[in-house]
Formats: sequence, structure tokens, C-alpha cells
Amino acid sequence: MNPAAFYPTSTDVLRFLPELILTIGGVVLLVLEALTGDHKDKSSLGYVSIGVVLAAMFAVPVALANPGVSFNGMIISDGFAAFFRMVTLLVGLFTLLCSTSYLSREKSNSGEFYLLVLFSLAGQGIMASSNELIMVFLGLEIASISSYVLAGFLREDKRGTEAALKYFLLGSFATAFFLYGISWIYGVTGATNLSAIRDALAKGTEAPSMVVAAAALMLVGLAFKVSAAPFQVWAPDVYQGAPAPISGFLSAGPKAAAFAIFIRIFQTSFDSLSSRYEPILWVLALATMFVGNFSALWQSNVKRMLGYSSIAHAGYVLVAVTTHSNVGTAGAMFYLASYALMNYGAFAAITHIAGRGEKHVSIDDLKGLASKQPVLAALLTVCLLSLTGVPLTVGFFGKFYIFKAAIDHHLYWLSALGLLNSAVAAYYYLRVISAMYMYEPKTTEHPEPVPAGIQLTMWCSAAGILTLGVFPGLVLDYANRFATFVK
Repeated sequence: MNPAAFYPTSTDVLRFLPELILTIGGVVLLVLEALTGDHKDKSSLGYVSIGVVLAAMFAVPVALANPGVSFNGMIISDGFAAFFRMVTLLVGLFTLLCSTSYLSREKSNSGEFYLLVLFSLAGQGIMASSNELIMVFLGLEIASISSYVLAGFLREDKRGTEAALKYFLLGSFATAFFLYGISWIYGVTGATNLSAIRDALAKGTEAPSMVVAAAALMLVGLAFKVSAAPFQVWAPDVYQGAPAPISGFLSAGPKAAAFAIFIRIFQTSFDSLSSRYEPILWVLALATMFVGNFSALWQSNVKRMLGYSSIAHAGYVLVAVTTHSNVGTAGAMFYLASYALMNYGAFAAITHIAGRGEKHVSIDDLKGLASKQPVLAALLTVCLLSLTGVPLTVGFFGKFYIFKAAIDHHLYWLSALGLLNSAVAAYYYLRVISAMYMYEPKTTEHPEPVPAGIQLTMWCSAAGILTLGVFPGLVLDYANRFATFVK
């Protein structure tokens, strides 16, 4: 083998530029944290991290302008990777905008928080652009370890400590399943490159039972990461116990990256097994929707309700993945981008409403919000209506394209039951809207002004929800164009 093949070229660097910027930015923040000392306000580090994320977002088109594989085939720069890089970076940007004021309020503003967000985003970008199972594992671990620490970042909060511990223990088990699946598929095919595995399986000489077992092990690991039933038990506890900005981050960013590699693996390497795993995904999607929606009905804690809601939305995306089609892949891409906007917008509102120590996170605490803070209530309503799937919001078109892909693939029962779940979900979203508009405030205290970062996040989310609700082609055309990579 030519040793020169292992030395990166300038093109390799350009294809990996977003993750490189995030990694260097994280290291710079680590140095700045040490230089600023313990007695100084660390909000400035938050602004630096926002600049790093913006630079990484500008680097995504640069990487897309240089398509192809890099680093001996381990990384691939294509439209699919660019899409999910941008989605995860957008979620990261929203997180940083909301976190600066939140950490100051909680008196926990330190540079470690910001660099952990950057490292998690770098791991998510690696996952989305991986063309090699070992790289997938590395990206998964980088993103996960950072997320475990972020979930318990407020060390004096017992809820966060419990959330981080549960997330770490269950996540470690899931990662072990995924890694064991990698080792099995390597033993069967002698490859960890996604395209090489597909070519090896296409020959039909490998033991079918071993291949199916390897795929099943990897499916378990990825199902945990996307919070699919019955591997969803961690999600409500983690979303409830983690700091509110991180709850929104975990519900959208890592989930999008996990779905990206889920689609890439199962529609590339295991393309020949689609007839075998389709019934499993069918059941997985249905169970995830039912568990998420019906569990959310009984919740009084808004963060926990949104946690179960997040599970249900993973079920909707799995409906599109079950179709094993380019239309389904495009629908999943569009829905994940839509979900990032509407779900983080909701968590941004909760970040402010919860107050110091997050003592006000029940639905009762939102009563009368429309009379006290009408703009905040209106923006939160837009996000909740979109999560419900009301027409003229991006959530409506997201569900429309997912169920259209399922119907085109003759998954009629799955589509019907999925639509039924959407109707069920309307109840618990409307409960929150009803509390804001139909009840008097619980207290007469003057509310705290909404911080600029949270305002900007919510306005951007609402603008994206309404714009894509009227012009979905702005994102869907791109998704349709680059959903063909799997074939």
C-alpha cells in the first residue's frame, strides 16, 4: 500500500473543515478559560464559541464544493453530510445563544460548557460525514461523552446528576452493542467501509445469520441514540433533569446526527437486507409513536412532556426510514430540519420561563403567560402548533411528506396509525396553549425580561417555521437532490 495515501491533502482538509474549525475552537476556548481565571465573567467565551459555530457553518458550503471521500475513504463530503452538518450546527448555535444568559442566571458560567458543546458538535459532524464504521464509532463517542457531561453540568443540581448518570450508563450499553455489531460485520466481510460492506454482502457468500445478527446489534445501538422504543427509557429523565438549553440540544442535534448515520448504514451497507429489516423498523416506528404520544398525555412537567414528544417524533422519522426509498430519505431529512426549528424554539421559551433553579416547569406555571408576556407566548404557540402539525407551519409539511412516502411504499396501516398518533399529540400541545391563553396568571409579579439570545433563537425558529410552512421547497428540493446517495 502506498504510504502517501495516508497523508492528508489540502482537499482532504477542506472536506473536513467544519469539524476542524470546531475542534480548534474548542482547544482555543480551553486555553482562554485558563487565561481568564476563576474570578472573571466567562460570558465572553460564549460569544467566542458562537463565532466558532458561525465559522463552521460558513465552512459547510466549502466542504460541499469539494465533494468526495477523504482520509483514505474514512470521511465523505456530499450533500447529505452537508445537510446534517448544517442542522446540527444550527441546533448548536441556538444552544449557545440560550446558554449564555442561562448560565449567568444559574451562576455556573464557565468555559468548559462552551467547549463541550463545540466538541459534541464536532462528533456529530463526524457521524454525519463518516464513510467508515470506525469513524462512526469515534464520532459517536466524541458526541456522547460531551453530552453526558453537559447533561450533568450543574453539579449542585441533583436532577442533572441523576440525568447524566442514567444517560452515561445506558449510553455505554448501547455503544457496546453498536461496537459489537461492527466487530461481527468486520469478521464476516473483512471490511468496515460502508461501500465495501455493501459490495461484500452483494456477493451472497457470507453467512446470512451472522450478517443479520450484526445488523441487529448495530440497530440496537442506533435505536438508543434516536430514542426509539423500547430503548427510549433514558430520554424523559435526561430531558427533565438536564439544563433546559441542553435538553433542547440533546433532543435535536445528536438525534439528527444519529438518524443521518442510521440512514447511511442501513441504506448503504445493508441495502440487500432491506426486506428483512423492514418489518422490524415498521414495529419500531409504531411502538415509538405510541409510547411517546400516549406517555406525554399524562405529564404535567413541560420538559418531561417535550421529552416524550421527542420520542414520538423519532417514530415519525422512522416511518420514513422504513420505506427504504429516496423519497423517504428526503422526507426524513426535511422532518429533522423542521423538528430542530420547532422543538428548540419550544425549549428556548422554557429556558426563560423556568426561572432560576428551573422551579417553574409545570404546565400550571405557564397559566396566563399570554397576558404577562404576549410575544413570548405567541412565539411558543407557533412552535407548539408546528409540533402538532397545523397547516401553514413546517411541521404540517414534515408529516405530510413522511406519510406520503409511506403510502407510496404501500405502508397503509403504518400511515393510518401514524396519523392517529398525530391527532393524539394535539391534545397535550393544546393543553399548554390553553394554559397560556385561557387562564389567569398564578402570580402578579412582574416577569423578567427575555434575554436577547433567547429572543433571537425564538424569532429565528418562528420565522423558519412559518417560512418553510409556506415555501417548503426551500429545503425539500435540496433534500430530494441529495437523498440519492444511498443508491
